[in-house]
Amino acid sequence: MTSKKHNKRSPVAARKRPLVGFQVGWLLAVGLLVAAASVAIILSAFWSLEPAQTRDSAEASSKSRPSSGPATFALTVANSATAPGPAPEGMVWIPGGEFSMGSHAESESLCALPGLTGDALPVHRVYIDGFWMDATELTNGDFARFVKATGYVTIAERTPTAAEFPGAPPENLVAGSTVFTPAAKPVSLHDHLQWWRYQKGANWRQPEGPGSTIHGRERYPVVQIAYDDAEAYAKWAGKRLPTEAEWEFAARGGLSGKLYVWGDEFRPAEKAMANTYQGSFPVNDTGGDGFAGIAPVASFAPNGYGLYDAAGNVWEWVSDWYRPDYYAQLAAAGAVARNPRGPESSLDPAEPDTKKRVQRGGSFLCTDQYCTRYMVGTRGKGEVSTASNHVGVRLVKDAKPGG
Repeated sequence: MTSKKHNKRSPVAARKRPLVGFQVGWLLAVGLLVAAASVAIILSAFWSLEPAQTRDSAEASSKSRPSSGPATFALTVANSATAPGPAPEGMVWIPGGEFSMGSHAESESLCALPGLTGDALPVHRVYIDGFWMDATELTNGDFARFVKATGYVTIAERTPTAAEFPGAPPENLVAGSTVFTPAAKPVSLHDHLQWWRYQKGANWRQPEGPGSTIHGRERYPVVQIAYDDAEAYAKWAGKRLPTEAEWEFAARGGLSGKLYVWGDEFRPAEKAMANTYQGSFPVNDTGGDGFAGIAPVASFAPNGYGLYDAAGNVWEWVSDWYRPDYYAQLAAAGAVARNPRGPESSLDPAEPDTKKRVQRGGSFLCTDQYCTRYMVGTRGKGEVSTASNHVGVRLVKDAKPGG
């Protein structure tokens, strides 16, 4: 499923939470309480070309070579320079270079519902510098160490106050978050309220609410973290969130224009390559890929750069503000975009007053029946204060000469 997530955290009577699917502001029933929750879906696109070429410096190329056509995937030209030193623990070197970023409108046919590629057009050329990236998504064990060291309290764990939400009934001011709940029978896929709910007490320690736990799941991705929670951890760890361009370059693993991070076939030789949704959505995930629901990190083969789960499992926050026209802006400039950091501010025409960041990679809820944003070229979005049980993060670290 994708993530069109999204607006400032609100109490049950007006709390916005991320979901899966396209961006939608959603109402959450709360006894006689109704909570508005923003939703965002990440759908991913695909294409196919040749593997990456390496040469002495893709940087020189990016300065002199004109952008390839707005709808053309050209070869990835990775920088040939080796890593500047030993790899930080749990991280891999991403060489950087020049590549084609985005999706093709033709990829719409791979998803039963429309809207997969609209904000991921056109394909455009981008150059990025090299950097270190976590080989896996941030885990429960990692986040628990951070919380123990700092006493940090996530947004989902904080009780909304009357000052934040004047006029809200006291009983509506409860801490919690968004949780996917399978439907009892087939439902309209145009009504995400059939499978999402606002759950009192849901947070990173108990992702599905009271009674759930992360005990014994230290190697699972941490979820129920909002954007600010991810940033807080990154600062403590001496890392940062990747830009969207860095994320896509790394996820492609040196391949050019492929549909998925591993190639063009979703299940090559009938082998599952990522944790996605099998069965009738949203009724029953059959676990045909080995997992019904979230999976431990590194449960599937890594991509060409050594990254695990760059498709499926959980959505990953990136640092860019979300705008559906950002790629068009870059392409219109007519040159290779160098180290783009996203637009200056957020704008989602569906919810213009809601601040959203981009999310990438799709999740265990993604399916061709509803959301194929496990495809590497597509995008998701999320309201910055919204968390859910299918959104996490993967962090990066800038390269420093000598190590």
